[in-house]
Amino acid sequence: MSDVALLPVLPDLLEPGLSLIFCGINPGMRAASTGHHFEGRSNRFWRVLHLAGFTPEQIRPEDDHTLLRYRYGLTTVVPRATARAAELSRSEIELAGEAFQRKIEQYAPRYVAFLGKMAFSAISGASNLEWGRQATPFGGAHAWVLPNPSGLNRGFSLDALVAAYREARIAVASTP
Repeated sequence: MSDVALLPVLPDLLEPGLSLIFCGINPGMRAASTGHHFEGRSNRFWRVLHLAGFTPEQIRPEDDHTLLRYRYGLTTVVPRATARAAELSRSEIELAGEAFQRKIEQYAPRYVAFLGKMAFSAISGASNLEWGRQATPFGGAHAWVLPNPSGLNRGFSLDALVAAYREARIAVASTP
């Protein structure tokens, strides 16, 4: 049995009616082993979230549950942990997509923000995605595609990530 099979499933941080749910592709190994979202040392999620104005202070990964206070949640499309998202097959993402869509419908957030184009493209069938708000809702929520804040994603500087996330925050704040 592999070490991955022994890892617990990373719990969702969700409540009905959130303003926005951030959706990663799948948990990283460290996040799954600690039980906290975006736990990797090089992951920029918590810093970007704070700098973009989603939270008044930078949340530590071990305090990820406090994000619910601000009406934001966390989940993943695929529950299986991997060292890199590239270890997931497109078919694995597509298979997980149906259950994920039901989850979004059940929790009914106003927005769902996919962190990276890969998962949204696989489960929506959309190609040639642009960053930002999508024309088609997902699971009854406004869909938004944000750059993945993983430290492995060096295509986006910290400033570029913050600008993209700030645009989403402003849209969420201005939508009743």
